[in-house]
Amino acid sequence: MDRTRERLLGALLLVLLTVVWGSSFAVIRGAVAGFPPSLLVLLRFLVAAAIFLPWLRGGRGLALAGLELGFWLVVGYGTQAVGLLYTTAGRSAFITALSVVLVPLFAGLLGRPVPRRVWVGAGLALLGVGLLTFEGGPPNVGDLWTLFTALSYAIFILRLEDYARTLGAGRLTLAQVFGVLLWAFLWVGLERPAAAAIPWPAVLYLGVVATALATWLISAGQSRVTAAEAAVIYALEPVWAALFAYLLLGEALGAQGILGAALVLFAILYSQLGPGD
Repeated sequence: MDRTRERLLGALLLVLLTVVWGSSFAVIRGAVAGFPPSLLVLLRFLVAAAIFLPWLRGGRGLALAGLELGFWLVVGYGTQAVGLLYTTAGRSAFITALSVVLVPLFAGLLGRPVPRRVWVGAGLALLGVGLLTFEGGPPNVGDLWTLFTALSYAIFILRLEDYARTLGAGRLTLAQVFGVLLWAFLWVGLERPAAAAIPWPAVLYLGVVATALATWLISAGQSRVTAAEAAVIYALEPVWAALFAYLLLGEALGAQGILGAALVLFAILYSQLGPGD
């Protein structure tokens, strides 16, 4: 297969990934309406871990990396699920998308060079999220939880980059699933949530499709396209999330929310593809 077809295949795989990710917001919001978020995260990763178990290999260094990365992921998945108890799936998706801008900003705080376009993008994204969260009233506690989701995902991406230099991204991906699983067991043990009827369709979809399949899609897709190309495609995630929230939950953004969402998307694209310094 020539390079052009490889890039096209990679782009199509990542577009499918954003569809899967986008759909998960509506699925999670529907599930946590009657089921504890901690148990949902635990069962989701039990399903994914069962699928990945035959491929898990590694030593002490990989295990420690999996535990750290799993911690940031369980914080991300957990705060996202808790936030969706109070905010809409569409707003949650666009706030979570801030992680794309937060990653280079955090890198700048660590002494790495940050282009001017990233600072501009961060300001636009902040304005966009403000418009989103003030639509129909002031920000709610769910929006705050979701900001922690974006923060934890940004830290996760930075730490993953550091570990991948020595341990390899493929094996790390599998280790993260088991790391999340261990932290989720601890979360459930500390919280001791009340028993509830398990939403098996949501659990299986999140475990098999939104976790296991998504893990394969991100590995296969990003091996065929550049990071800049991937970043542009990932900006589609909140768009799909808003569409699924409308189709499955009846959620709709008003004029102010649509303007805020458009600003977030523009900020993400500009921060990745805008003029140099």
